[in-house]
Amino acid sequence: MQQVEHWMWRIAAGLVVPMPVLLLYALAPAEIVLTVVAVLFVIHAVLTRHWTWLRQPWVVVAVLLWGQIIMSSVVAQEVHGVMQSLCFGRYFLFVAALQTWVLPDIRIRAVLARVYGGVAIWLVAGCWQQYICGRNIWGYGRWADGALLGPLWAPRVGSGLFMTALPGLFPVAIRLSQRDGMRGRIMAAAMLLGLILTMVLVAQRMPLFLMLGGMGLAGLLVPRLRGGLLAVGVLGACGVALSPVLAPQAYNKLVVNFIAHMHAFADSPYGMLFIRAGVMIRQHPWFGLGFDGFRHACPDPTYFHGLPWLGIAEGPYGGATGCNLHPHNYYLLMGTMGGMPAMGLFIALVACLLVQIWRGLTPARDPQRLMLAVVATLVFWPVASTSSFLTQPSGGWLFMVTGWALAVSPVASRLQYVHGRD
Repeated sequence: MQQVEHWMWRIAAGLVVPMPVLLLYALAPAEIVLTVVAVLFVIHAVLTRHWTWLRQPWVVVAVLLWGQIIMSSVVAQEVHGVMQSLCFGRYFLFVAALQTWVLPDIRIRAVLARVYGGVAIWLVAGCWQQYICGRNIWGYGRWADGALLGPLWAPRVGSGLFMTALPGLFPVAIRLSQRDGMRGRIMAAAMLLGLILTMVLVAQRMPLFLMLGGMGLAGLLVPRLRGGLLAVGVLGACGVALSPVLAPQAYNKLVVNFIAHMHAFADSPYGMLFIRAGVMIRQHPWFGLGFDGFRHACPDPTYFHGLPWLGIAEGPYGGATGCNLHPHNYYLLMGTMGGMPAMGLFIALVACLLVQIWRGLTPARDPQRLMLAVVATLVFWPVASTSSFLTQPSGGWLFMVTGWALAVSPVASRLQYVHGRD
């Protein structure tokens, strides 16, 4: 029995470590890995009677949220939607598997950190290669809106770089800044400046804002990093100021389009998605539209309305132009799937996760844990444009960092299962 469990753990660890690469280049295999690890974890729990992880507040709230999504799907959808809602729980099982089974092993965490760092360096190199040569390694130029693709074939490099650089490279910068003398601080500032300039060239707004937010939080919590980050901020602002000459596509995307969207938010694509999701939640406040309901109901003229309670009148906000596969916000996604109860439970879930992730954290002592907590906080920030965590790569990045951050939390150490010691 112990040998079977040992091989199951080795398989799960072997699947988790290359996840950052799969989330860039093999989205279907990444979804399979997430599901397989969740299933192996359940089998492991049955074989070892390892159920202490169920006592955590976040697990209790996650189960309630899962139940609400299932019930909403039963009310609003047919058999296919109900089956999809039943599979929704695999995401929470994957997080628990990382927290209490796969990543308690410090050696696996060290390997995973190196993989994250290596992927971040690969993305940075690919972005600069495409910027200098005009084409990336696959022969693609910039995306239609001016965004760099880096070593990918779709505009996903910004989110990938944010999710890998903060846990993979920022801890190195923090350790460099803590060395005696100025050399370490200068090296740390140079590393962070390179990341910011790369993000400016990538020209994806939300990843850039998240990267800046991560740097800001790191500067607040690690005093020796503040001087370097201040210099990086000044030089980064200079880079944006020079972007009309050096990278006009990036300037148009980051500055011109952003100002236009903020000036007339309701008329922007993001505003139309917000309005459409708000109309759906207003019309179905208790059960929503079931699993992934926004995707299926978005073209329905029933929801082609404004939001009078927000001062958004009827008019140009209806129609198929306000449609997409998801509402570009995790909280609105949950509200459209399970109504206000699901949104409330999701808020409670995020609160439980972040309390556990941040509790007892000493930033200067554990930069790896600090950056995982920072990333987890930023990805759950409610005022943000996001992809859907029901698909890859967004779901993979989100649940990987959540499970990893929980695994290094000493609060949860008593719940962890380490092979041969439980």
